Amino acid sequence: MTSDRPCPFCNAAPSRVLHASALALALTDSFPVNPGHCLIVPRRHVPSWFDVSDDERREMLGLLDQARASIRRLHDPAGFNIGINDGPAAGQTVPHLHVHLIPRYRGDVPDPRGGVRWVLAERADYWSRRR
Repeated sequence: MTSDRPCPFCNAAPSRVLHASALALALTDSFPVNPGHCLIVPRRHVPSWFDVSDDERREMLGLLDQARASIRRLHDPAGFNIGINDGPAAGQTVPHLHVHLIPRYRGDVPDPRGGVRWVLAERADYWSRRR
């Protein structure tokens, strides 16, 4: 994200807020990959998980639990992926820390094995390479 555009998390529309605490927010994802996909973000504009305070991290984890409970009530997923793209080399495009909470549904992909390992697709399929 270029510096001439406002941060979508610092300037999130109130309608996107699912849950809030003093130091963090749970927001709906603007480009959800599955129904219920949301983001947990610190209120403070900070780029990395490793830059947040212990209090911010604690509140973010609390909101992660709250968001999961809400998603389970509304969408009844079969599982979840939780992920952070930390830094441009990891695919982070908005330089404000955000934790993805992605509900998973039976049949949403042909074979879900490996989950987050698929960020490096050529290396993800470890079960076929077993000795």
